[in-house]
Amino acid sequence: MLTPNIASHSTVRRGSHPPVASQRSAARCSSCAMRHLCMPQGLTHEDMPKLEALICTARSIRRGEALYRVGDPLDNLYAVRSGSLKTVMIHRDGREQVTGLRLAGEPIGFDGLSDNVHTCTAVALEDSSVCIVPYTALKHMCRETGAMLDRLHRLMGEQLLRESSQMMVLGSLSADERVAAFLIDVSERNGQRGYSHAEFNLRMTREDMGSYLGMTLETVSRTLSRFQKRGLIGAQGKLIRIIDLEGLQHL
Repeated sequence: MLTPNIASHSTVRRGSHPPVASQRSAARCSSCAMRHLCMPQGLTHEDMPKLEALICTARSIRRGEALYRVGDPLDNLYAVRSGSLKTVMIHRDGREQVTGLRLAGEPIGFDGLSDNVHTCTAVALEDSSVCIVPYTALKHMCRETGAMLDRLHRLMGEQLLRESSQMMVLGSLSADERVAAFLIDVSERNGQRGYSHAEFNLRMTREDMGSYLGMTLETVSRTLSRFQKRGLIGAQGKLIRIIDLEGLQHL
């Protein structure tokens, strides 16, 4: 978000994939591979040390570990540095609903801004790392640095737009259209991060995909199998190959 990760989920990249960070390590924006996605435009040379001092550590999160949980106080915002995470809300009856997928260079934690308490749980889909952004210090820097405030507003707007688009997907598209839109979205986000847009490891399970897309596990599996038979994709376990992008876009 403000610093410098799918990778969709551990994707195939043109070049090397950054290793998972140690439990706590220094986070330097100037040397991060994802800085082109995170860094505010117009940041001066004098502001860069302030930003790196603000984002003082990177934290590693193992697969299945929660970064934060429903009800936790909003102490920090985060930027995904490597790996991928899902956000989950819990229904009153205990059922989980996947509400988001956070990838390289994307912010996470905005769900706590309303009441200073997180309203969902963020879980690592693979071994991942995040940059920690203390919220109080971030607000102070935004008051001092216009570029940082502009960037924060833009990130919040982008997240609102993504969530609105997801509501449209759930409310108006068929099963084939939902799965096609999801695969295209992952493909495009991979490309923006310098990873292969045509081949990637999709760390989200079929069950998670169903929850995110408002479909049953069986419907997701049947739809992917149908796409394979039509020559639109190749799927082997978590590995997805986009064979006919135009065909998916046509759907």
